[in-house]
Amino acid sequence: MRPRTPLALLAAALLVLLGPPLLTSGSGAETGTQIPGLKIMVPNTPGGGYDITARTAAKSIEDAELNHNVEVYNLPGAGGTVGLSRLVNERGNGKLAMSMGLGVVGAVHTNHAPSTLGDTTPIARLTEEPDIVVVAKESKYRTFGQLLADWKKRPGKMPVGGGSSPGGPDHLAPMLMAKAAGITPKTVNYVPFDGGGELLASVLGGKVAFGVSGLGEYLDQIKSGELRLLAVTGPKRVPGFDAPTLKESGVDVEFTNWRGIVAPPGLSTAERDKLIHLFTKLHDSPQWKDAAKRNGWIDAFATGETFGRFLDAQDRRVDKVLKELGL
Repeated sequence: MRPRTPLALLAAALLVLLGPPLLTSGSGAETGTQIPGLKIMVPNTPGGGYDITARTAAKSIEDAELNHNVEVYNLPGAGGTVGLSRLVNERGNGKLAMSMGLGVVGAVHTNHAPSTLGDTTPIARLTEEPDIVVVAKESKYRTFGQLLADWKKRPGKMPVGGGSSPGGPDHLAPMLMAKAAGITPKTVNYVPFDGGGELLASVLGGKVAFGVSGLGEYLDQIKSGELRLLAVTGPKRVPGFDAPTLKESGVDVEFTNWRGIVAPPGLSTAERDKLIHLFTKLHDSPQWKDAAKRNGWIDAFATGETFGRFLDAQDRRVDKVLKELGL
């Protein structure tokens, strides 16, 4: 056998050095999803729907090896509009995204926020889910019908808690319920909380007569028996849970919430497309599909301009509903 030349030895060394990364680079290199230093802002407190969505997305992104070290942080305040303003001020930052939903749309209206979702870069709508009506296990109400009967008699004396500001889903749902049941919405004693995590303590402590929030936020408490699920606001019952829809309970209302991701304004086309591509790959991953199933989330995926048009329509819808309710 002939001895290797220095050139051949150099080529072999380069193959050893370069080969493994090309074969096992992971971290999104093969799928074009790598965004080093990516952060996801949550514009409300830990334990709420935006928080659960963001942390579930970050974990699924990492488990699917689409990206590494995705940071999730909370910036609560004013129903999500404090976070929204911060996001808008991060113009051109392609490494920042914000978890959000219908609650932010409503908070912009009721708080007269200086920034709107029209100022952001729409990335993706991810999920949809019904709201739920829950009481603590010590509550005297065993059915939604019992609760409704008392609520009709003295709406102002029965505080209803929600994990969103006025105009958000947890506010709109009971207001629409009240109107359909013959209760004047303005007489409803709605107590807002900055996310489902804050609301939970008040429901369990009996500080509100009942709570309205997203199903995914209270799955563990319902399964453990700490909370009693009385009704769901969506068009169908939720598999695995013995709770009627509002329509089955005699209240002609169907209502669902949704959640998605937006980014700062002023992104380049490449930065926007990279974020959209990342969340598209996330949506298609088995890790995300499994997590969505566990949380009772309905797939409602839409990206980019399609999501942007949806946001515009939601803004008009919230404005119309608030005016119709006299709120």
